[in-house]
Amino acid sequence: MKKLFLALLLLVGAAAGVFYAFPATLLASVLWLEQQAAGLSHERMEVADLSIHYYRGGPRDAETILMIHGFAADKDNWLRFARHLSEGYQVIAMDLPGFGDSSKPLASYDVGTQAERVASFVKALGVDRLHLIGNSMGGHIAALYAARYPQQVLSLALFDNAGVSAPQKSELIQRLESGTGNPLIVEKPGDFERLLDFVFVEPPLLPLHLKEHLGERASANSEHYRRIFDQLVERYIPLEPELPKIQAPTLLLWGDRDRVLDVSSIEVMRPLLPKPSVVIMKDCGHAPMIERPQDTAEHYQAFLRSTTRPDEGAADARALP
Repeated sequence: MKKLFLALLLLVGAAAGVFYAFPATLLASVLWLEQQAAGLSHERMEVADLSIHYYRGGPRDAETILMIHGFAADKDNWLRFARHLSEGYQVIAMDLPGFGDSSKPLASYDVGTQAERVASFVKALGVDRLHLIGNSMGGHIAALYAARYPQQVLSLALFDNAGVSAPQKSELIQRLESGTGNPLIVEKPGDFERLLDFVFVEPPLLPLHLKEHLGERASANSEHYRRIFDQLVERYIPLEPELPKIQAPTLLLWGDRDRVLDVSSIEVMRPLLPKPSVVIMKDCGHAPMIERPQDTAEHYQAFLRSTTRPDEGAADARALP
């Protein structure tokens, strides 16, 4: 028995050593465990000469929720949020072209082009109607999709979305206008820590060597992300004229301490939307589905219930815990 115990200790120690020496292996293992917890599988599809990678889970005959990530992000952003939804819905979290595991051709990545790529992906999936969720740039794309294809969208949820001119300029906008750099682009691995502090009020806990690996990976893509960001600015499509075209009930969910896109954006959006609901999360940053996945999922589930039972309406308040 003592020999067995020592053998197990050696195995655990060896595994820990492998993970420490090879953080990419650790990351892949963590993501696999998160996929299993969320009931999702990693799938791939060819759409218009592009390889689109995505997570899919939940009953195939249930209503579909499609999740669209933000700038310099990927489908992994939705894993902990999705686990609260995959029992009752078919959940799909995609890597937009240009991000994650999907194709990254030298092409256009403005929100208008990406919205049409999402439409082609949805068509290839064989989904006629769906619930849409988008965060940041993904929210801009989701809102544009809902305006262009209103009959396809059952509901729309926008988490700290881009695309509107906020009355109060965010710290990101102020930095870009003053020429002091873009904190969303990791130029060198050490910038990754600052990115986390900028995006979150309470950044996710990550082992140091894993954080270093993610920083190296992000900095290796910095030039690619810079080109995409420049396209987003140069080919900007404002949402203000598009929002009145959205017919679906729409949830505006925001972190009240978002430094990337200011919460005052809601003041612009709410009067332009035919069926708005608002949730503002206290002490939360730019990506609530990562920072507070369970709370965010509960607010989203309440919103979904309100779309079928209006008397149980989603919260419409200035701030919620």
